[in-house]
Amino acid sequence: MNAMSRYRFGLIVTGEGEERYITRLFRSLQSAYPCHFEVLRRVGQRSPRTQSHPSPNVTGTRKRIPNKDEEEIGLAALAYMRQYPFAFVIVLDDLEWDRRNDADRVFRRYRDAMDAVLVPCKLSHAGSVHFFVMMLEAYYLACPDVLHATLGVDFPQLDGDVEAVSSPIGAIKDRYPGFDKIEHGSTIVAKLDVPAILSDPNSCASLRTLFAWCVKAMGGRFGEMYRLGDGRLFSATQHQIGVVGGGTDA
Repeated sequence: MNAMSRYRFGLIVTGEGEERYITRLFRSLQSAYPCHFEVLRRVGQRSPRTQSHPSPNVTGTRKRIPNKDEEEIGLAALAYMRQYPFAFVIVLDDLEWDRRNDADRVFRRYRDAMDAVLVPCKLSHAGSVHFFVMMLEAYYLACPDVLHATLGVDFPQLDGDVEAVSSPIGAIKDRYPGFDKIEHGSTIVAKLDVPAILSDPNSCASLRTLFAWCVKAMGGRFGEMYRLGDGRLFSATQHQIGVVGGGTDA
């Protein structure tokens, strides 16, 4: 980490590829701000809860026993925030096509896991949950030159929003059947131009919301970079932006 880095972002991810190389996605932020990104841990992907079961209390006390979500997500976030000043934690999950209508409910499960631990410590504002829609590989399709350089196959410049592509990996494999999301993904993510991906204000709302939250956390201003001043944001996650700058818990 650069000795001048002030802000630290710990990432809790659900995918193997993200665990290995997702920090490379934030290169442009690290060039513009004194910040550092690192993966804290990988957890299993969560689905919406079908019913709620209150956690039992520690015997003889009123203190709740954390459930598995709170242990793996909330307590991990709290430990990181207490370890470093100016620390933030982000949960990153893929929102695949078959879960596209469950974004709010999936968000709520992750958010509840963080808030159960962070709200009592007045640190909820330093944590957030975001999605890659529809999977991280969607953003590869926005950079056909990078796909060509990595795979040696021509890819078209897609019209419209890559976050609306139902199967990004399928679209890549249609042109390059040997695509490996770990091996090739590592090279591709290192070359992705996020400012270019977010240059269309009408596309990639979820990715833009993630970067907007990070910028706001560091006290940055919304402007042309990532089209934060006029670009679309993701309805399921955008409200977190208003909380992080205020330093108060919802």
